[in-house]
Amino acid sequence: MAGRNYTFVTEFFLTAFTEHPEWGLPLFLLFLSFYLATLLGNTGMIILIQKNRRLQTPMYFFLSHLSFVDICYSSVIIPQMLAVLWEHGSTISQVRCAVQFFLFTFFASIDCYLLAIMAYDRYVAVCQPLLYVTIMTEKARVGLVTGAYVAGFSSGFIRTVTAFTLSFCGNNEINFIFCDLPPLLKLVCGDSYIQEVVIIVFAIFVMPACIVVISVSYLFIIVAIMQIRSAGGRAKTFSTCTSHLTAVALFFGTLIFMYLRDNTDQFSERDRVVSVFYTVVTPLLNPLIYSLRNKEVKEAITKSLRRSKISRAP
Repeated sequence: MAGRNYTFVTEFFLTAFTEHPEWGLPLFLLFLSFYLATLLGNTGMIILIQKNRRLQTPMYFFLSHLSFVDICYSSVIIPQMLAVLWEHGSTISQVRCAVQFFLFTFFASIDCYLLAIMAYDRYVAVCQPLLYVTIMTEKARVGLVTGAYVAGFSSGFIRTVTAFTLSFCGNNEINFIFCDLPPLLKLVCGDSYIQEVVIIVFAIFVMPACIVVISVSYLFIIVAIMQIRSAGGRAKTFSTCTSHLTAVALFFGTLIFMYLRDNTDQFSERDRVVSVFYTVVTPLLNPLIYSLRNKEVKEAITKSLRRSKISRAP
């Protein structure tokens, strides 16, 4: 770095979607409605699970934590995105950027771990039904969820410290919706090879590891389902897994597109749309997926609505 003049960056300017000023207000209203619906849907799911006895099972215990994490996950991103749209660009200090990146990585990692835990839960329920109660005890499920939070915190902390020990210089503009790793690496000056390797290594312990757990679990589930003689029995057993598979496909599909590729690619409008999908749309769709594709949840919602009508009746 000797002999070069660098202007070191202490704050960043987020400019996603600001190249089309006419989109500002419509996108602001759209994302605000998505955010409010996300809060309502996931909060409603948590309350429904807590109040309905039929949903007091390990599967819905994990689902209630997934809903909680989705609320936190979207709350880290969407308010900042709304500020960018409202102000046609938003300045964020390096400290705030680091905090946002940590919280995003923390909650996204927990989301990955919870989806993997839910896949394992479905594996035990389908492949080891007689042992399900003894394996998925209250102590076991609390331990699994606690492990997900601890592992998420460790991953987020190490990746954040590693990323923000880098030096950012020159242009401070991030044409993205929040302080995410790929656009931040574009602003790094000097050699960042070691830090990038550390970040990638810890990323491997989250996303690919969770995908392996999910894939292996569902491989055994599919084998078990194929051994069921009646077509109706196969369909009924597999239907209990379709909600989880849909949520997995939506979440991991967009994350793989964004992160498991060459970071030297330039960010396009398509990249920003994909990032909106996994930060805004997926937390919104999860409660809908589990309520519309799950018979027990639909029955619980129907009973809750009936009780509310009866209580309101004169």
